[in-house]
Amino acid sequence: MFTIKQPSKILFGKNSASNYEYPKKSLLITSSGAKNRNWISYLNFDSELIFDQVESNPSINTTEKIITNFQNHDFSTIIGLGGGSVLDVAKFVASKLNKFKILIPTNFGSGSEVTRISVLKVNGNKKSFHDDNLFADVAIVDSNFIKNTNPKLLQNSAIDACAQCSEAFDSKISNPYTKFLCNAAFDMLEDAILNKNNEKLALGSLMSGLGFGNSSTTFGHALSYVYSNEGYSHGHALAFTTQFAHKFNSSKYYERFKKIVETFNFNKINLKQDTEKAAELILEDRKHLDNNPLPITKNDIISTLKKINSQ
Repeated sequence: MFTIKQPSKILFGKNSASNYEYPKKSLLITSSGAKNRNWISYLNFDSELIFDQVESNPSINTTEKIITNFQNHDFSTIIGLGGGSVLDVAKFVASKLNKFKILIPTNFGSGSEVTRISVLKVNGNKKSFHDDNLFADVAIVDSNFIKNTNPKLLQNSAIDACAQCSEAFDSKISNPYTKFLCNAAFDMLEDAILNKNNEKLALGSLMSGLGFGNSSTTFGHALSYVYSNEGYSHGHALAFTTQFAHKFNSSKYYERFKKIVETFNFNKINLKQDTEKAAELILEDRKHLDNNPLPITKNDIISTLKKINSQ
């Protein structure tokens, strides 16, 4: 027995974000980068209420600040426009304020627009929140946002999507639906990356989100957060943590994932903190580790961290 959950409405295609009719009484949550790129103007929507200071790897304090500043204003809808960080903040705030949620990704990798997951920093460490109230009411995926995207940001997002669908395919709680979507997503993302096809990259990311959102990511993601806590971007960390996790799990995606990492020519990563202390922190992430196809011990984590550091 398994259950499938996803947003009730998903719009996909070029110009879908600019053609949508947004509710007039809306709070737009975004980042300074999205504002500078004129992505707000692309929506053809003038919002009187805007919060445009969502940071990378956002803190739960940011959500509390938004709630305090806007909870007494008159609006029915929260629109999240940006990368995974923005979408995680937007849907978390909307769930707390019980508002209609419209999520629009501007880079393609997190899949946050179609998942029930929000990742926020709590006391300086990343924590993932899982709740059905975090689902978007409307998710709009428009590949036009890829235009003029910084290549580094693009590759970090793409490897994130590859990590999610490949880890989720191997997850102990995967099912025929998620395995089909995750495998198809990886095939599409691989083709999009190697042949520079933006439309396929956007669709592959969407399919990855639907797949892993109904199963779970695993060891690679559990490992990645200690690197993110030291300042590495999420995608950059996953390029190596998922690669070595796939090797540990003897995943069928190991060689293909490794090839994509080499294609992107990511710089190596190195953990500064003590590996034993890092392993203790990672062991607390049962949401990921319990779903890994193989059992994980503290010694397994320490060994993998050392291999990543000495690659």
